[in-house]
Amino acid sequence: MTSHLFERRSFLKKAGQSLLAVPALSAMGAVAELPGKHGGKAQGWDGKPFAYTPKITLNVRDYGATGDGKTNDRVALQETIDRCAVFGGGEVVVPAGNYVTGALALRSDIVLRLEKDATLLGTPDFDDYPVTQVRWEGRWIQGHIALIYAIDANRIGIVGPGKIVGNPVLGGRPRKETPLRHPALIEFIECKDIRLEDFSTSNHLMWSIHPTNCENIFIKGLTIRSTGGNGDGIDIDSSKHVVIDGCDIATGDDCISLKSGRGAEGYTLLRTTEDVVIRNCTFADSIFACIGIGSETSGGIRDVRIEHCKFTRAKTFAIYIKSRPGRGAFIENIVADDLDASDMTGGFLRFNILNSGIRDEFQVPGDEGIPTIRNFRFSNIRVKECPILVEGTGIHPHKPLEGFSFVNVTGTCDKGIYLANVKDAVIRNVDVTGFAGPLLNISNVTGRGLAGATTIASPAEGEPVPTPEQPYRLH
Repeated sequence: MTSHLFERRSFLKKAGQSLLAVPALSAMGAVAELPGKHGGKAQGWDGKPFAYTPKITLNVRDYGATGDGKTNDRVALQETIDRCAVFGGGEVVVPAGNYVTGALALRSDIVLRLEKDATLLGTPDFDDYPVTQVRWEGRWIQGHIALIYAIDANRIGIVGPGKIVGNPVLGGRPRKETPLRHPALIEFIECKDIRLEDFSTSNHLMWSIHPTNCENIFIKGLTIRSTGGNGDGIDIDSSKHVVIDGCDIATGDDCISLKSGRGAEGYTLLRTTEDVVIRNCTFADSIFACIGIGSETSGGIRDVRIEHCKFTRAKTFAIYIKSRPGRGAFIENIVADDLDASDMTGGFLRFNILNSGIRDEFQVPGDEGIPTIRNFRFSNIRVKECPILVEGTGIHPHKPLEGFSFVNVTGTCDKGIYLANVKDAVIRNVDVTGFAGPLLNISNVTGRGLAGATTIASPAEGEPVPTPEQPYRLH
C-alpha cells in the first residue's frame, strides 16, 4: 500500500506547483462576488455530483471477504477495489455484514456501495493505517492515513445506506511522546469529483470526513456521529466547490469546520477553501461550534453560503468565525440565511480574530499577519433562549471587519449584539425579547441601524505579530 501514499518529495513538488499557480495575495484585494450569485458553479462545476454508470460491478464476497465481524477482511476488500480499477472503474458492492478492515485505498472511477446492514469496522491496530504526509490542524505532518482514503484520484464515491465505524482506541491527538497524527475515518488528498451519499458514520476523538486540496465535493444525506474532543464531523481543508446538503451531524467537536492552513506554511502554499454551500442540515454539538470557520485560515476562506439549517445544540456557538494574528490571508464573503438556533450554551454567532487556536511557531509577521475579514451577511435568523445573539468584540482594531449585515432576526435571547471594530455595519429588523440591558452594544463601529446603541469599553487591543527571528522554509 505504501506505493500509493503521499511521499514527502511528491508533497513538496505539489506545494511548489501550487505556489506557482496562485496569484500574489495583493492581487486578491478586490472584493469577490458574493456566494449565491454563483454558488458552486464556479469554473464549470454545476454543484451536482458526477453521474456514473458502472462499467462493472464487483461484490467483495466474491473476492473472499467474510463480513463475520471477526476476520480481517482488508486484503479481500482492497483486492476487489484494485480489480475494479483494472477494468477501468466501476462499483464495488459491500453486502450486509460486519467487515473488519484496516486502511482501504479508493482508486479513480471507483464508487464503493455499502448496502443495507453493511458495516465497515476499523481495526484497533495502528499498524493497519500506513504513515504518510497528512494535514493536521493546518500543517502537513507525518501521520496515519484514514480508514478509507484516496490520494490523487478522480471521480470517486462512497454511497449508502451502510455504515462506517472507526475503532475507538485509535482516537486522540498527536503528543510529544506519540507525534504521529491519528487516523481519520474518511480522507481524500488532491482528489477531484467526490461523491458521498446516504451512509452513516461513527467515530471517537478524531475527524470523520477530511478532504484536503480537493475540488468538486458533493456530500448529501449523511448521518455523522462522533464523541469526545477532536471528534469533528466534516473538515473541509484547502478545498473548493463543495456542497454539503441534508446531513444530520452530532459530534464531540465542530460539526463542520472550514480550514485552509496555518501560519507561514499555510500562507506560503495559499490553498484557499472557497465556494462552499451548506444547506438543509441539522447540527448538534457537545463541545464546540456547529459550524466553525477557522481557526486555520492562512490559505484564505471565502464564498461560503449557509442556508436552511437547524442548530439544535452547541457547547459554544452555532457559527464561530475564528483565527489569530500570525495567520494572515482572509475570511470573506460569508452569507447565512434562513437558520434556526436553539439550546446554544454560548450563543448564535461569535467572532474571535484575536487569539483563537495556538500561537504558530512560524508566523506571518506584522499587520500582514492579521487576517482580513469582510463581507458577512446574516438574514432571516430565528433563535430560542440564546445566551447571546452576537459576540463580535474579538475583532482586531488594526484590521476591522469590513461589511457586516444582520437583518430580520427574531426570537429570545439573554443578551443582544456586541460589536467592536466594524465598518459598514447594517442592523435592521432585529426583533428579539427576553434580554437584559441594551440590544446593541458597540465600540468603534460605523454603519446603519446603530441609533440608540450603547457604547461599550474598547476590548484589549491585539498586538501586531513581530517579525520572526528566522524565515519559515519547507524542507
